[in-house]
Amino acid sequence: MNAAATLVLAWGNPGRRDDGLGPAFAEAIRDRGVADLAVSADYQLQVEDAAELCGCARVLFVDADRAGPGPFRFHRLEPEAGGSGGPGFTSHGISPARVLRLGRELFGAAPEAWLMGIRGYDFDDFGEELSAAARVNLEAAIAAVLEALAAGCGEGGAPRFAAVAAAEQRGAP
Repeated sequence: MNAAATLVLAWGNPGRRDDGLGPAFAEAIRDRGVADLAVSADYQLQVEDAAELCGCARVLFVDADRAGPGPFRFHRLEPEAGGSGGPGFTSHGISPARVLRLGRELFGAAPEAWLMGIRGYDFDDFGEELSAAARVNLEAAIAAVLEALAAGCGEGGAPRFAAVAAAEQRGAP
């Protein structure tokens, strides 16, 4: 089985209102049927996600952002620096940079990596509906990523994710 060129790893808790932005993004992108794109969503990143990096050229990590600018933050991500501090994860989560590091160390995976934080506002209540402002930010994030994927490949075969970073600066796609 060949891996997709681009992998989306999204996480969050859809039962905690805007904390569900990551899974909502993943569902929306998956429903668009974009070619050569794999999508995975869960409550949190896990050590097993490092194995999913094998064979993909790039990975986009997506989560809700509690304090960033709207509609989203978007930037390049590097693997966490190595060290002798032990595995650095618990059963309660792992950072995207740590997933990258484990993918490199355990599987030789070295995809280009990006992190998108979609601005949310309501994290304290229970419920499966996103706030109105978070839905607006979600739509802007979806549009920006779909535009980058549709624009074709830039240097090195990567989608023009620099366009997503530019959309972040404008505050809209």
